[in-house]
Amino acid sequence: MNSRKFSTCAVFFLLCSFVGLSQTPDIVRAEYMMMPRNGSDAELSRMKLLVNVPIKVQDSNNLVIGVEYNRLAYNLQRELPFSSAGLKQFHVVDFNMAYVWKFTPNWRFIGVVTPRLSSTLSNPIENGDFSVNATAGFLKEKKNIDKPAIMVLGIAYNSTVALRVPLPIFYYEKRFHKNWSYVVGLPKTGMKYHMKEKHQFQTEFIFDGYYVNLQNNIVLPNTTSASSVSSSAALVTVGYQYKLAANTFLYAYAGHTVFQDGVLRDEDRNDIFTLNDNPSFYFRTGFRIGL
Repeated sequence: MNSRKFSTCAVFFLLCSFVGLSQTPDIVRAEYMMMPRNGSDAELSRMKLLVNVPIKVQDSNNLVIGVEYNRLAYNLQRELPFSSAGLKQFHVVDFNMAYVWKFTPNWRFIGVVTPRLSSTLSNPIENGDFSVNATAGFLKEKKNIDKPAIMVLGIAYNSTVALRVPLPIFYYEKRFHKNWSYVVGLPKTGMKYHMKEKHQFQTEFIFDGYYVNLQNNIVLPNTTSASSVSSSAALVTVGYQYKLAANTFLYAYAGHTVFQDGVLRDEDRNDIFTLNDNPSFYFRTGFRIGL
């Protein structure tokens, strides 16, 4: 997997935090994702738990403190030339600290700092388990009109990618019909169909993935040592969201990968062994409570 693919994937997570925190962040989210066994004999599941606490500062500004936990279970069933015991479970914990400044009726400045722990946690926590990500930019939002719109322009820095430079963020969402809206951006594009008040259908092209420090290095037959594992996938999905009550939703998505690439990396973050590069189905379902 090349650096460009993983950099785009990393920006996707920063974009989700950036756009979500700048509007009405989820107070609680519980989600389960499954990518069933594919041609690489690989199966991946993920459990996500998220809690955000918004704190009002002055009249129109907000401080948001939150934590997000992801537990990934990786089942690689084919025979490997090394022990896969250290690849069974991964843990990613993000501590989000965001400030939202509304300086005009339609414009906000958003800054997000995200210390991250990403590790196999097979040993006591070490320095390589920690990284810091950051995003900053502006959001323009027009609400309470016939065709509401949201635009986000910003930059993102992710310290775990090989290309350690700030990368651009762009997101634009517009309701162009009472029942239809579209999303254009990097790395997320899609369409939404709003069916009455309680039902919403959505199709997306998105990126997903992870990067995890291996506390116990894996030595390959050529004596090269792997110190981290990462994966990225581009997906096409179709989903449905049901409104249970005010700001409370159930949702489910299904789709398929356009590409998928899971690799072991050395200490310089070069790809040294491919674990999973076959397409897969994708399922995601969850429950969330918004602000």
